[in-house]
Amino acid sequence: MNQKSTVLIVDDQEAMRDALEGILSNQGYKLAFATNGQEALELATQLLPDIILLDVMMPGIDGFETCQRLRADSVLATVPIIMVTALNDQDSRLRALEVGADDFISKPYSKLELRARVRTITNLNRYQHLLNEQVKFKWMFENTDEAYLMLNNDNQIIYANAKARLYLNLAIDAPLNEKFMALVAKHYHQVHESSKNPVPIDAKLNELPRYIVRSDTETALPFWLRVDIMEMSDESKEKYLVHLCNVTDMILSKRQKWTFGGQINHKFRTPLIPILSGSDFLIRSYSKMTSGELKKFLEMIHSGATRLYAQIEKVLDYTELSNKGEATQVPCTVTNLLSTINTVKEMLHIELFLMFQPDSLENTDDFFIPISCAGIEIILTELFSNAKKFHPTETPIIEVDIKAKSDSLCLQIRDNGIQIPPEQLVNIWIPYYQGEKYFTGETEGMGLGLSMVGSLIWEVGGTCQAYNRTEGEGVVIELTLPLKM
Repeated sequence: MNQKSTVLIVDDQEAMRDALEGILSNQGYKLAFATNGQEALELATQLLPDIILLDVMMPGIDGFETCQRLRADSVLATVPIIMVTALNDQDSRLRALEVGADDFISKPYSKLELRARVRTITNLNRYQHLLNEQVKFKWMFENTDEAYLMLNNDNQIIYANAKARLYLNLAIDAPLNEKFMALVAKHYHQVHESSKNPVPIDAKLNELPRYIVRSDTETALPFWLRVDIMEMSDESKEKYLVHLCNVTDMILSKRQKWTFGGQINHKFRTPLIPILSGSDFLIRSYSKMTSGELKKFLEMIHSGATRLYAQIEKVLDYTELSNKGEATQVPCTVTNLLSTINTVKEMLHIELFLMFQPDSLENTDDFFIPISCAGIEIILTELFSNAKKFHPTETPIIEVDIKAKSDSLCLQIRDNGIQIPPEQLVNIWIPYYQGEKYFTGETEGMGLGLSMVGSLIWEVGGTCQAYNRTEGEGVVIELTLPLKM
């Protein structure tokens, strides 16, 4: 939008105000009028005009003193002032310059000359304001803790502040000659909420990933960025403004809460049963029991307590490793994966059929997934639990089909429960921490759990898909995971 420049006309004579209004009214300016110096000072403070046409000969505070007071005001000091007077002597011109006037025009004046001078000064003033704003914004962008980039129409980076260069591994003085997606592909995994194919380097604006993630290392946690993009004016070479927002803490804190809650729910309940039932029976019947029966019940309680302690240790170990970024330091082999599937099956008491097709693997112990065994167990527990929870009778039949290649493993989990509406399938992996609720509620729905499953898979460069079965009721979850030796 082109905002009109404000011209403040100061003259004690109505005829002169009307004359100036006639000259400038059709030139695209917003005009304001003052009849004396004091009124001019008050209006200037309110309006912050782009230029002031100031008559010299006025009663009370004359134009020279008014100009001097305007220049003494820190807010109004830079407003351009043209002195308008019938005086044409050298001393008056010098005094006008001394009190801070930018230009001087004598009556009678040419309409064309006056319009030209006003237009030139307002354009220069607008340009100076823009330059000042650019300096402010550049300072803000360079010193903010947020990452910002400018892209041209070809998605090539034409500006990156210090934080953005840090995130994209660019030296401060490195030339900006790469496309944004090329740098993303070098250092991050793309997060695909509804597509399994990587976004190409020359992707269009609407194809760019919403989230990108860098895998964890021995010394650093996984690093998550949300990518926000604003399209600029078509006339500007700066086509897109990109904001890279660090959402690592939100992702990992949500995951820790979800992991801890899920582990307690599934792992603690089973060993608690013999402890509670055994101790309850002892309280009610210990006086009638023989020493042998008493010992048997105490052994049962002790066994449950031992199992409970072991499960608590596992949960605490996993949360500690997650906090230190060491959760992937003990990766899960293909053999461990097969064993974990059976462990989760027995824990949840579900019917499951496993089909494993090691197409190109000679020894499954030599290949591993870059996720810990604990992480794999959490993923499978979430997926199998959903299949059970959303089955009409909570007795699903789950089919697990594993196809292994030399560099990847495809894990397909099929159930025979309810199907998911297409509009929910599109958003099933969207990170829950943004508050987008696509399911029935925080505790009943799948928003948090599946987004956390997705985050674990994406961090190692894997992909996630969900779709309804075509041959019957139920949902298919398909995970593709990298395999390493």
